[in-house]
Amino acid sequence: MAKNEVVLRFEEVSFERMPHKPILKEVSFSVRRGAKLTLMGQNGAGKSTLFHLITGELHAEHGKVVVGEGLMVALAKQVMPHELLKHTVREFFEASFSKKIYDIDSRIALALEAVNLSVPPNLLVKVCSGGQQARLLLAAAIIQNPDILLLDEPTNNLDKAGIAHLTQFIVGYPNTCMVISHDADFLNAFTQGVLYLDVHTHHLENYVGNYFDVVEQIAVRIEKENSMNVRLAKEAIAKKEKANFFAMKGGRLRLLAKRMREKAAELEEEQVDVRKEDKTIRAFTIPAEIVVAGVLMQIESFSIIKNHKVVTKKANISLRRNEHLLLVGPNGIGKTTLLESLALGTAKGASITPGISIGYYRQDFSTLEQDDTVYASLVSVMREIDEEKLRSVAAGFLINSEIIKSKISSLSEGQKGLVSLARLVLQKPGLLILDEPTNHMNFRHLPVIARALDAYTGAMILISHVPEFVKQIRIDQTLDLEA
Repeated sequence: MAKNEVVLRFEEVSFERMPHKPILKEVSFSVRRGAKLTLMGQNGAGKSTLFHLITGELHAEHGKVVVGEGLMVALAKQVMPHELLKHTVREFFEASFSKKIYDIDSRIALALEAVNLSVPPNLLVKVCSGGQQARLLLAAAIIQNPDILLLDEPTNNLDKAGIAHLTQFIVGYPNTCMVISHDADFLNAFTQGVLYLDVHTHHLENYVGNYFDVVEQIAVRIEKENSMNVRLAKEAIAKKEKANFFAMKGGRLRLLAKRMREKAAELEEEQVDVRKEDKTIRAFTIPAEIVVAGVLMQIESFSIIKNHKVVTKKANISLRRNEHLLLVGPNGIGKTTLLESLALGTAKGASITPGISIGYYRQDFSTLEQDDTVYASLVSVMREIDEEKLRSVAAGFLINSEIIKSKISSLSEGQKGLVSLARLVLQKPGLLILDEPTNHMNFRHLPVIARALDAYTGAMILISHVPEFVKQIRIDQTLDLEA
């Protein structure tokens, strides 16, 4: 296939998640062989849905999605499917193929090398860390050697070294690659163009250039369109005023008044729909439970994974009210496992003051009941139901009257993250445990979230692989699991 040949084409594609909830409206675009593109859009705009239309998991209601004949498409998903957690690493990769692959072990070795991951083939997927699972999802797409590689938030849960390795891989990947991500620096390293899915109009805009160039192009375009609309609106108002003046004069001037009104209507029609900027969540505060006790949590020892074996290490961590602890260490060392055991009260060598309310933000959102509505999920953490308070908090996290009635399972990963944050505000915990709260989040929300965590007056434990985010938060103690 020639380098400039089109490998993917959308022809006036329309798609609704459910009746009267459109995702795409008459979307058309084409992608050429070898292109490196970014798919952007606000949380819930339908970016992942568009990827599923490309893979054929979903089908357009109107229009056509055309993939080049004989071309392979592979998608690295955002999160590990629950049904694959019980598989071994080998079984996980075997599930990527529709037929038996006889050289599967050698292919697995090459795919794991490509994502800089070393795990034994008989290891269960469920014991892998979030970062390791992210690399497995990427490797499962790579192992198929696809002509079109789709990456959905691939940097989530990856440490700095993992992101650098992934960036290098994408830059050198010879085939077409489309990426959904909110990591601006990561995207700018390889992006040649941006497809922007507008959550308001459900149309898709096509831009050429690297990520930062495109952001600048969008800003310039919005400014020009706003200026043009202001000019057209002024002209339309002037025409209407003249039309009213001539109409009152009567006689032949009424015909002129009619023409003036028609011209005003034409000017109003010429005004364009300006792309609205992604909304940012409102500034918020996570109220802290009033706790009398001095030390709320103590860690005297903890376990890590080293060379696929459990190793116990000593510690001397005491956490009081208004103290923030940062857990650091590479992917796979056991940070998430330690947080989970602390939240569940099963951590050996650690103790938490009995009765303290624990707010636990899990990176996989498994603390959310998938069959609950958003409303039921928010109500479940409130000590006293206050309808007005609930809806006010929800609105601050962009949870509108439509979303609040939806099931958790129908939300995007970014929306689940916003629901999780809203739950923490309503819960008012004394101990806050946060595992990668930046994952899946629109970059516009991150400074707002950082300010809320920085101001939190309860005890807090945080894991984050985003240095720029952590720098904005007061950290009183750091526990390096690798030290």
